[in-house]
Amino acid sequence: MVRPLSINTKLKRECAEVVERKVLVIGGGAAGIKAALSEAAAGNKVYLVEHLPGIGGERIPQDRIITDSYSFTVPDVAAIKENEKIEVLTNADLQGLINENGQYKVKLHCRTTRVLQEKSRDLLQAIRVCPIHMYDDYNEGIEWRTAIDFFNSAWEGYNIYKEEMPVCQRTCPMNLDIRTYVGQIADGKYAESLATIRKKLPFPLGIGRVCPHPCEFECNRGYKDEPVSICSLKRFVADYEVNSNVEPKIQLPEETYPEKIAIIGGGPSGLTCAYHLALSGYQNITVFEALPELGGMLRVGIPEYRLPKAILAKDIEFITRHGIEIRTGVCIGKDIGFDDIRNDCDAVLIAVGAHQGMSMRVKNEDAEGVYEGIKFLRDVALGNEVPNKGTAIVVGGGNVAMDVSRTGLRIGFDEVNLLYRRTRREMPASPWEVDAAEDEGIRFHFLVAPQEVLVKDGKAVGMQCLKMELGEPDASGRRRPVPIEGSEFVMEADTIFAAIGQVTDTSLVEEKHGFKFGRKFNFEVNPKTFETNVEGVFASGDAATGANIAIRACAGGKTAAESIHKYLRGRVESA
Repeated sequence: MVRPLSINTKLKRECAEVVERKVLVIGGGAAGIKAALSEAAAGNKVYLVEHLPGIGGERIPQDRIITDSYSFTVPDVAAIKENEKIEVLTNADLQGLINENGQYKVKLHCRTTRVLQEKSRDLLQAIRVCPIHMYDDYNEGIEWRTAIDFFNSAWEGYNIYKEEMPVCQRTCPMNLDIRTYVGQIADGKYAESLATIRKKLPFPLGIGRVCPHPCEFECNRGYKDEPVSICSLKRFVADYEVNSNVEPKIQLPEETYPEKIAIIGGGPSGLTCAYHLALSGYQNITVFEALPELGGMLRVGIPEYRLPKAILAKDIEFITRHGIEIRTGVCIGKDIGFDDIRNDCDAVLIAVGAHQGMSMRVKNEDAEGVYEGIKFLRDVALGNEVPNKGTAIVVGGGNVAMDVSRTGLRIGFDEVNLLYRRTRREMPASPWEVDAAEDEGIRFHFLVAPQEVLVKDGKAVGMQCLKMELGEPDASGRRRPVPIEGSEFVMEADTIFAAIGQVTDTSLVEEKHGFKFGRKFNFEVNPKTFETNVEGVFASGDAATGANIAIRACAGGKTAAESIHKYLRGRVESA
C-alpha cells in the first residue's frame, strides 16, 4: 500500500527540486544587459562581467564631462542596479573556464577601481585638476586625458586608469611590482614595501646594489626630467630593515608536499628557485654548492666594494631560513654522481652559473702570468693568493673587465691598462662602471685588439697588439672592428687578464645523459618553462641563458620553481 504524501511533504520535495542556477554573462553592453535581466527574471543568480569600469558600452569624452554637458543614458542600467539577483563585476576579465559534469568553474581577474564611489560627487573637480595625463584611449590616442576617468552618466562610475603592467615592470626581468613598492615607500610603509619585493625577489639587499636597473631606462618619468631611482629605493628599504635590526618574518604555507628536489648551484638562480619552492610548500629541498659558501657569482664574481659579503649573507640567511638543506663544498660529478642525485630526487634544477672564462684565441695565452678574469675575481673573493705587482693588462669591455681592472688597482697593481677592440660607445659595460674605472685611474685603450702574448723565460711579459677601425655592423648591431694593416705595437705587462666572456662548465654531466647544449655550453631549455630535453631536469640562470645580469638569473630561478611545481603536481595527478 502506497501511503499518500501530505501537502507539506509535497511542497518540501517540490522546493528541493528547484535549485537556483548561477549564470555568467560576459559583456556589459546592450546585449549583455538584456541577457542579464532576462536570466534574473527567470529566477537565476546572474554575474555580469565587464572589462571596462562600467556597463553600458560607452565612455563619455572628458571634454563633455568637464563642461558638465554630458547627457548620455543607457536603457535598463537602472534596472540592473536595482535587481538583487544581478551582481555586476566591472574591471574584470575571464581567465579560465572549466566544464565538469555540466557545471562550470570560472576564474576571473578583477582589477580595483582605486576610487571610493561613495565620494563620487567630489570627483568631477579631480578630473579638472588631476596632474597625470595620458593618451586618450576613447579618442584613439590623438588627444590627452587625465588618469581619473568617468565612464558614463548611466553607470555613474569613476575610475583611475592604470596600466596592467607598467613599462618599468615589463622591462624588469623579474617583473617586480615596482609601482606598488615605490608607492609604499612614499607612504612610509617600509615593511610592506619590502614584503612586496620579496614576493618575487629574495635578494633585495644584493640586487639593490648591483642591478644595472634596465627598468629605469624605460621609466616614463625620464621623459619629463629623470627616471625614478627604482634600484636605489629597493636598496633603501632593504637597508632600512637591517639598520633597524628588524628580523624578517618567515611565512611558510600550511599545505606541504613530500617530493625531493635537488638544486645544483647555490647562486642567485638556484637560491631563488629554492626560495619559491619552499613558499609553494616543498619541504625536501637540497641545494648543492661546489664553493665553500653560498652566493655563486654574487659572492665570487662581484667585488667587495660593490657588494659587501656581510650584506649578501643577510639575503642568503633569509632564504635558508625557509627550511632549505644546504650542502656546500660538494662538486657534482666528483663528490657525488649526477645519476645518484637524479635517482634520489623527483626533480633536479641545474643552476651552476657561468664560471669558466672564454679563450682570447691568441698565441701563448696559456703562459704563466695569463689569468682568466673571472677566476681572478673568485680567488680574490675567497682569499686565495693572486698576482698584484707591477703592470696589468685587462682584455675586455664588459662589467667583468671593469671589476677585474678596479680590483687590480685596489689589491696593489701599479698600473692597469684595459684593451677593447671597439670604441667606448660600443662597450657592453654599464656606463657608470666605465666612468668609475676611469676616475680611479684605469687606462683605456680603445680600438685595440690582442694579437699575441709575448713570453720570456716561460712567463708573459707583454702583449703584441693591433690597432682597429670600425667597419659595418655585425650580428649584434655594433660596428665590426677591422684590423689596420701594419699597425702592430707592443704593450709591456707583468700580468694579463682575459675578461672577454664566460661559459658554463658542463663537466657535472656526461655525454650518456643526453643533454643538448648551446654555443656557450649553456643547457638548452624550453624558454617558457626552463625544462631541459631530459625529463625532470630543469636549468636556469647563466647555465641556461649564458652569462647575464643577476636579476635575470633570479627571474629564471623563479620560473623554474613554478615549472617544477607544475611538473611534480602533474605527475601526482596522472598517477
